[in-house]
Amino acid sequence: MPLGRLVDALAGPERREVTAALKVLAEGYEREGRGIRLVQVGGGYQLRTPAEHAHWVRRLLRERPPRLSRPMLETVAIVAYRQPCTRVEIEAIRGVEAEAVLSTLLERRLVRVVGRKEAPGRPLLYGTTREFLEVFGLPDLSVLPTLRELGVDANILSSPDLVVDAKGVRPTRDETAPAADAGPAPVAEGDSAGEAG
Repeated sequence: MPLGRLVDALAGPERREVTAALKVLAEGYEREGRGIRLVQVGGGYQLRTPAEHAHWVRRLLRERPPRLSRPMLETVAIVAYRQPCTRVEIEAIRGVEAEAVLSTLLERRLVRVVGRKEAPGRPLLYGTTREFLEVFGLPDLSVLPTLRELGVDANILSSPDLVVDAKGVRPTRDETAPAADAGPAPVAEGDSAGEAG
C-alpha cells in the first residue's frame, strides 16, 4: 500500500508520524521473529512472509512461484536501466529478437508501455512497473546496483544512443556523461516503478 494512501486512510497523523509508526512495527515483527514482515517495496509497504518460510507457504498454497527465464531477466534488466527504451534497443543489446519476451513481461505486468519515441515509425517505449519493484522486493530503482558495480560492459545500458554495426553494439562516441557511475535511468510518469506512493 502506498504511504500516501495509508496517510489518507488514517485521516489524522502526518506522513512522518505514519512512517515512524511503520518503522516501529517493522522492527517489532523482525525482533520478535513473527511469521510476517512489514517490507517497503514499490514506493509503499507490504506484509510479507519471511523468505525462510517460503517452503511452508508453497506447500500450503500448493503453488510454485512464477519463474523468470534468463531472456526475461535480461530484458527486464535492460528496461530497468535504460527506460524508457524501445524493443529495437533491447534487441540491439541482447543480440536476439525480443518481441515474445516483451509480450510475456507485459502480461506479467513487469514492464509497461510508457509512450512512443519521437523517431521514424514512432516505436513504443517501455518502462518498469510497481509490480516489477514488488516482485524483486525493491523499494525503488535507486537501490539497483550501479553500472560500475555491474562491470565494464554495463555502460551500454545507460547510453542514450547506440551504434549497431559489424563490430557489435556500442555507445555513440559523443557521450558527455560518464556512464560507469550512472545508476538506473529515471522512470517515466504513471504507475512506473520509480514512483513513490
